[in-house]
Amino acid sequence: MALAIIGIDHVQIAVPEAQEAQCLDFYRKVLGLAEVEKPEHLKSRGGAWFQIGPTQMHVGIDPEPSPKSKRHICFLVGDLEAAKAEVVARGWPVENEGKAEGLIRFFVRDPAGNRIEIGQRA
Repeated sequence: MALAIIGIDHVQIAVPEAQEAQCLDFYRKVLGLAEVEKPEHLKSRGGAWFQIGPTQMHVGIDPEPSPKSKRHICFLVGDLEAAKAEVVARGWPVENEGKAEGLIRFFVRDPAGNRIEIGQRA
């Protein structure tokens, strides 16, 4: 029997405790994500929650770093070139530009090495 999944409420990524401030600064200032208040009982765990359209991204804190990997989140934008220019202007290197399945995209990594895809539908 299928689960009849109808959508995604949120995704969570992890950043190491030692890089929490740098990573949250990246999501707040470089990507400009809208932060939403975490429930009171979860605030002591650190991290932050961000709202992107109907979906939230939660940044959780791990005691140790994770290895770099291909796992990623893809954020859609309306103007890929403007988004790329903004990321580069803020000092972040762009990697692996290209097109796949009708998505023009580039990747960037947060200070903890999490892979972030920024894309625009062709």
